[in-house]
Amino acid sequence: MQLLSRRSFLQLPAALWAAEPGLRFPAKARERLCVASYPFRAFMETPANRSRSAAQPLMDLKAFAAMVRERFRLRRIEPLYSHFASTEPAYLGGLREAFEKQGVSVVNIPVSVGTSLYDPDPARRQAAVEQARRWVDAASLVGAPSIRVHVQGIKDVAPDVARTVECLRVIADYGAGHNILIDLENDSLISEDAFFLVRVIDQAAHPWLHALPDFGNSLLSGNEAFAYDALSLMFRHAYNICHVKDSEVESGKVFRVDMARSFAIAEASGFRGYFSMEWEGQGGPYEGTQKLIDDCLRYLR
Repeated sequence: MQLLSRRSFLQLPAALWAAEPGLRFPAKARERLCVASYPFRAFMETPANRSRSAAQPLMDLKAFAAMVRERFRLRRIEPLYSHFASTEPAYLGGLREAFEKQGVSVVNIPVSVGTSLYDPDPARRQAAVEQARRWVDAASLVGAPSIRVHVQGIKDVAPDVARTVECLRVIADYGAGHNILIDLENDSLISEDAFFLVRVIDQAAHPWLHALPDFGNSLLSGNEAFAYDALSLMFRHAYNICHVKDSEVESGKVFRVDMARSFAIAEASGFRGYFSMEWEGQGGPYEGTQKLIDDCLRYLR
């Protein structure tokens, strides 16, 4: 199917797409929590997962969902794109059916689109847009309300707001047509710096494009004032999901998250969406994820 341009999309009958998202979020704290598959990447058995370890007991996404429900007593998951065995409709439909039988739902799919949204080469930008579109289709089939699109960097090319906005408007238009939100995460300190992302979101001015705040990623700058300013800015542009972590480890150095401060920022912003456990600290993902859940239940009101 040919990718629709923004102009072509907006010429479609309004009945085919929603002007803005209308998600309803649960009020109870435990029901607002989900578990990301990324911390369990060594355990995930899929062809595209280069992080899996033969030394670990491996599981697919069906088993992951069952584990989250049984071990953590949560009913929502955030599976990484590379943890899907396929994007074929039959596989995704079967996965959705299995999740529904388990009483589990997908709240977001973090996606990398293969090349940069601000690549100077228009053909490479178009390839990134088309890859994002394929994951919008996949999210729709598996029942996820959003995908997080990774803004990949390029060596010797500075992040470009205008090119990124152009691509994301097309992606967000396509997402709107499928009731799928597009989220941007403060991940890379260069290509996904929170202040750059918010400039993109503001200039795109699209109701289906939002921020996905991560508690810890901006701390890797080594500047706490910057990190919490970045988190505050991201939460002011967030809608449906954020990533919870209590620490980050890079090059042997541990960066500790001020959990009370981070939850206060989320509350002050009026955020009512989901908190996804994306443990990245010391120890193991099972114990680390449980600690994050306990922290959330302590701080969420």
